[in-house]
Amino acid sequence: SPDVTGPSCPAERLVLQLVARVLLEGDTVTLRCRGWQDGTVTGVRFYQDEKDLGGPLNGTELSLSPLQRHHSGRYRCGGWVSSGPAPWWEKSAPVTVTVTVHGECGNGHG
Repeated sequence: SPDVTGPSCPAERLVLQLVARVLLEGDTVTLRCRGWQDGTVTGVRFYQDEKDLGGPLNGTELSLSPLQRHHSGRYRCGGWVSSGPAPWWEKSAPVTVTVTVHGECGNGHG
């Protein structure tokens, strides 16, 4: 049954993927919103600290470029997930984005 979840299944049916690990000011990072087991996702919207960044989007990716300090925060995506008889609205778990500003690391000033 599609309603049965086991320990190996995520609680959310929508996953927000962060492509980069180390995020430096001036870089480009792409956030990708995907359905669990590649379920179709439409009408995607992105949120930073629960503030709607706009949409819906035709695609499932959001590029932040060039990265700046204000891009730091907790991001989520939402969208219509289609993997059953009728689509439903789902939000992903939050993903933390931390932008490191040049000159803040390794200068001995904390």
